[in-house]
Amino acid sequence: MSTAESTVIRAAQEPDLLSINAIIDSCVMEWDLPERVKRLSLSSYRYSSCDLAHFEIVLAEVLGGEIAGVAAWQPAAARDLPADKTGMLLHGLYVAPRYQHRGIGSLLVNAALNAVQAHGMEGLLVKAQTGAIGFFQSREFAKLPIQNAERDYPHRWWRQA
Repeated sequence: MSTAESTVIRAAQEPDLLSINAIIDSCVMEWDLPERVKRLSLSSYRYSSCDLAHFEIVLAEVLGGEIAGVAAWQPAAARDLPADKTGMLLHGLYVAPRYQHRGIGSLLVNAALNAVQAHGMEGLLVKAQTGAIGFFQSREFAKLPIQNAERDYPHRWWRQA
């Protein structure tokens, strides 16, 4: 049985925040950025109890109760979406390094796509880190064109639900 097959997706709760933020820290520290930049930016990626009220946050929990990954989303701003579309913004997707390349990220993307449909929206938007672009391409996300270079994040990807 693969890791993904034995994984449960569930809503995050306040007691999970330490584990969630440990996963985020480990992922950010692997990004291809200068060490100082990673250390200075870490706090902006971490989730707090307040975020539990503003985002839908789910966990990928493997057998034994270990948290292997986390995803968070919220309704996307209309200006970030393709014209005349509604969607969710995938705010964060993190898989613990020891569980990467085992299907956990795909399970979390599928959970977000299910939420998009449950909310009656059309698709999922992600503002991807450079190192994650290949992952989102392989999950059938399409790169959105930059309409306004001063406003648009350069790595915006969209997937119809």
